[in-house]
Amino acid sequence: MKEQLYTIPLNEAMEAQDECPFCFIERAVERDVMDFCLGNSSSYMEADIRQATDQAGFCRMHFQKMFVYGNTLGNAWILKTHYRKTIQEMKQQFASFSPGRVSLKDKLRGNTGGNSISMWVSKKNASCYICDHFKDNYTRYMDTFFYMYSRDEEFREKVKNSKGFCLTHFGDLCSAADERLSEKELKQFYDVILPLMERNMERLYEDVSWMVEKFDYQNRDADWKNSRDAIQRGMQKLKGGYPADPPYKMNK
Repeated sequence: MKEQLYTIPLNEAMEAQDECPFCFIERAVERDVMDFCLGNSSSYMEADIRQATDQAGFCRMHFQKMFVYGNTLGNAWILKTHYRKTIQEMKQQFASFSPGRVSLKDKLRGNTGGNSISMWVSKKNASCYICDHFKDNYTRYMDTFFYMYSRDEEFREKVKNSKGFCLTHFGDLCSAADERLSEKELKQFYDVILPLMERNMERLYEDVSWMVEKFDYQNRDADWKNSRDAIQRGMQKLKGGYPADPPYKMNK
């Protein structure tokens, strides 16, 4: 299949021979968005960009990454206007809030209500400009994956020869497959993907197990084989992400 702009990220991810191509894409998207928000383009100075970041906010993990990334002025600008919007919303919530416990009668009727302030905070914590950017495009990546898998023999070979997926993205992939593939295609897909995952989970188990054995004095002179980075790869395979990644910092 002739490479198109929308197929490039997945092809690059498969060719990287990472433990999970979707983790590879997610990291690339995260870094692109951080560069966009805080990098040399000075997007944080644009009112419409800050309006978007004010609305979505940032999760705890990405606030920490933004701090490490650098750019004190950029972070300060983003925080200043985000604080202003958050305080406005908070005042509205406080003004309309009426404290009170849910009565037993309402509970029996199934009308449990809920603390409006708590629900507002939960909603704020569930939103993140950087996380949401990947989530908004995740379905498109899944669509592209199955479009290429169904039509491109070379891509199917890349999948067959890959290291599989982390369990998190593997679960999403199985769910997406059930929605996007025909019954015949599903059988062919699972005939490939399930042995692939089993084989690569076993590979990670062997790498981690050998790392344990290397701490036995009898094996102190033995070859490390593929176990030197087994911990971070093993963690990624189970939950996704890159535990050993150094902090991503601003390119000054």
